[in-house]
Amino acid sequence: MKKNSIIKSSLYGVTLFLMLLVLYSGKVSSSYTPIPLLNCNCPPGFKLNTDNKCISKNLYNQYAVRNNAGVGGLKSALPEIRDGFTPQEIDLGRYLFFDPVLSADQTISCATCHDPNKGFSDGLAVSQGIDKHKLKRGAPTLWNVGYLKKLFWDGRALTLEEQMQGPLFSEEEMGNTPENLIKTINDIENYRKLFAEAFVDRNKNAPIELNEILKAITAFQSSLVSLNSKYDQYAHGFHGALNQNEIEGLNVFRSFVARCAECHTPPLFTNQQFAVIGTPEPDGLPLDPGAEVPFNDKTLRGAFKVPSLRNIEKTAPYMHSGKFETLRETVQFYTDGRGHAVPEGEDLLIHWHIWEPNLTDYELDRLVDFLGTLTDESFTPKVPAQLPSGLKASI
Repeated sequence: MKKNSIIKSSLYGVTLFLMLLVLYSGKVSSSYTPIPLLNCNCPPGFKLNTDNKCISKNLYNQYAVRNNAGVGGLKSALPEIRDGFTPQEIDLGRYLFFDPVLSADQTISCATCHDPNKGFSDGLAVSQGIDKHKLKRGAPTLWNVGYLKKLFWDGRALTLEEQMQGPLFSEEEMGNTPENLIKTINDIENYRKLFAEAFVDRNKNAPIELNEILKAITAFQSSLVSLNSKYDQYAHGFHGALNQNEIEGLNVFRSFVARCAECHTPPLFTNQQFAVIGTPEPDGLPLDPGAEVPFNDKTLRGAFKVPSLRNIEKTAPYMHSGKFETLRETVQFYTDGRGHAVPEGEDLLIHWHIWEPNLTDYELDRLVDFLGTLTDESFTPKVPAQLPSGLKASI
């Protein structure tokens, strides 16, 4: 009798385990699993004001903002940043950023193409979307993206909220729809709780709205600040931060011969403009028209946004198409002659800074040394150990 009871008990335990396995075998569980409260402290580089808003604070704040600042001195100010988000909004955005629940098949997150371990890029020449769909361009870094006024390589978005709807609702990237995304997030009890915590003025019984999802991710992305590199320490008076080779590279970078700083203007290391430089496409591919398409302007054929060089050594390969695998190859392109890689039959308006500087191998090597001084990942956010959806963080 006792033996039969043990057998029945064991069978009941196995049955219960199998039932639970089936119950939770779905990709997302709408049930509530406790997760930590949202962070009530601002991320590094921001200070909390009396209105519970995180305001950007750094050494560049002490300099006056000037327009048309030329190539930018070592003590030039930064442009205005998107700030004023609450710590809770930023932390909620962090969860959403790493959560693959945002994609249609729950396999891809924002961090898939913007991996903090790869300079918030993805290490690919061109990125891959849902079902491993090969996209047309590489993923730019998100470091200091809160300072940028135009987004995407071709500048077709003017805000982070507008930009992120591109990959979210592209059939080739994350494959989702606004309706499905809203339903998915509202079906997850953890997210309902966290949105109520982050947006304290909202009706807690009202469904989560798309603009709240976009605002939270924007808050997180705007907090990704990188301004404490060896270069920054040098620029603010610690001249021992750079060695002799790096200082020589800085001098080449800022020289009238190389003219790097006239487009990659310190301290953001971009002038946020568009330039036609005639970079080659991968073998066998036609010219990417770039900014010509969204702006309907033939003078911008082959033009792309000048990227920031912050953390550039972490984001190989380079150019919009990932054509160059190393920084050394990239800087070599600029000294090989104006328009040397323009496809036959194309008549592009190459930017006048692209000429024949005839830099030596030694100067190019020093340039690469200097570019390495722009690396600063000290404020890299933590990847959530547990996501509100129950899925594993996707990077």
